[in-house]
Formats: sequence, structure tokens, C-alpha cells
Amino acid sequence: MGALYLANNRNKRSVVLDLKRADAQAALRRLVERSDVLLHSIRSPAAARLGLDYGSLAALNPRLICHLLGFSDSGVYAGRAAYDDIVHALAGLAMLQKVPAGEPRYIPSILADKTTAVHAAYAIMLALFARERSGRGQRVGVPMFETMVAFTSAEHLGGCVFDPPVGEMGYAPVRQGMRRPFKTKDGYLCFMPYTDEHWRRFIGLVGAPEIAGDPRFMTMKGRQANIEMVWAEVGRQLNLRTNAEWLALIGETDIPFAVLNELEDLLTDPHLESIGFWNRMEHETEGMLRLPSSPIEMSATPPSIRRLPPRLGEHTAEVLAECGYGAAEIEAFAI
Repeated sequence: MGALYLANNRNKRSVVLDLKRADAQAALRRLVERSDVLLHSIRSPAAARLGLDYGSLAALNPRLICHLLGFSDSGVYAGRAAYDDIVHALAGLAMLQKVPAGEPRYIPSILADKTTAVHAAYAIMLALFARERSGRGQRVGVPMFETMVAFTSAEHLGGCVFDPPVGEMGYAPVRQGMRRPFKTKDGYLCFMPYTDEHWRRFIGLVGAPEIAGDPRFMTMKGRQANIEMVWAEVGRQLNLRTNAEWLALIGETDIPFAVLNELEDLLTDPHLESIGFWNRMEHETEGMLRLPSSPIEMSATPPSIRRLPPRLGEHTAEVLAECGYGAAEIEAFAI
């Protein structure tokens, strides 16, 4: 099994059905009749050919909720293929990387895929809540493109919130090149004094009388008007000490800061270790695994890992038996 699959498929069962076969489609319909949600990411024309369009599914189960798609079916991009990189480009995310990288780049994370998945999760929860009141399900469409345009424009719509516009698009504090971790003597520090009080404390800590009381540093208005000079001075100050010295100096001041983690540092991060975030679990075929916990905290029904990632089709017989299929019928589905 691949690492990406193992990291994301705990607590699931795996059923394999060849939906080009009539008997497999019949089995799927039986599953649909007893399900709350069917979630798929097949483009709408292909989904309709397989009987996975909402009209066909709702006829079997009016309480059902589905599906994911690349672009809204009501727009001119309907039916186009959508992958993370494609949506990165269309939603403006790749172009925003021109500031730090000097040219358009894809963010080194499958951000569009994962963000759309989070939107799908809460959209399904909203639909389930509405169903508790109305008794009926509904089609939930979560298009990747529109989701990421909403995600990007939250801060970057800028002056175009108004019609006609009163300024350019783009949130300046985010787009400006000085927004980056700062170099220290032996590493990097993420440093974010935000309020006037944070700045007063910082200037007092570093002992810089030449800027103490300077309105360019001491007020939000002054900092915004002189942002490049202000952050250049911050960078100069941070470069004078090591990470350990800054940790000791800033530690109890409530000024927001963090030492820059490498990816590998996450495996031994003291906070993650203290909450038991990483789970070491023995898999029947894949050996010892390190799996992340759910980040969500719930007081009455806390999440846990109850099933390890399944082998492909591992639960086909089990699930079909729950749907009323006999052993001989299940054997006929073998792929």
C-alpha cells in the first residue's frame, strides 16, 4: 500500500465493485438504499452513465446526500477535468507564489484537494442536520474551482469587494515579500508582534532606544505606512541572536512566535508528543505504521482509530453479506 493511502484511510472499510457490470450496479443500489451519504468525484456525464446521478440515487433513497465535482455543472467549465494543479492555476494560487518564488509556482501541498475535502465534510454535516428537520436528503455539490476561489478571495478580493472597485485586489500584508520567516544566528524564527503592546515589549526586550517611541514602530498606522523599513529592522534584530536565545527572551511575553520546523521535526515536536498525536500501530500486511490522530477534540464522542487502513476490497464480502447477499452470490463479484 502507498504511504498516502495508509495515512488517509484509517477507520474505513473497502469494497470493490466493477460498476460496468449490471450485477455490481445492482449491489451498489442496495448499498445506496441503506446509506446516509454517497460521496464520489466522478464527472457528471460519466456518473450519470453509471446511475450515480442524484436523480437516480434519490429515487432509491430520498434521504441520500452526494457529491464532489471539479466545476459547477451549471457553468461553462462543467465537465472539465480538475486536478489540484489545475485548480491552483485557475484560482490564482499559483500566481500568488510569484512574490516569494519570482515566478508562478504550485504550493508544495495538495491544498486544493484537501481544502475541498474539508468543505465537503462540513457541507455534508449541514445537509445531514437539515435532513433531521425535513426528513429529506439533497444533492450537495462541492466544486473544487469555486471552493478555492472563495478560499483565495477571502483576503485577496481587496478593493474589488466594492463595485465599482475602490482599490486593487490582493491583501498587501500577505502579498508583500517581507512576509517570511526571519533568519537568526543559527536558524529561522516565525515572529509576529501584532498589537502595539507586542511591539512595545519587543523593543524593550532588544534594547533599541533609537526606535523606542518612534511612531513608525509604535502604532499600527505607522507600521503600515513604513512596513518595509519596519520589517527590515525586525530582521536585523532577529539575526543578532540564536533560536535558543530568542526562545529564552520571548518565551513568557505573549508575543506570537515559533521556531521554524522542518517536516521531519513534526515527528518529534514536543507538543505533538505530549498529546500523543502520532499513533504507532501494527498493520497485518504493512508492518508498523505511524498514523496521525484526528485533530478534532470532542468531549462526549472523542475520535479514535478503530480500523487500520484496509486492503483493497478487504470488506467486500462482509459488506455485501450485510446487504443480504449469500456466499455464492458474493463469490460471483470477485475481481
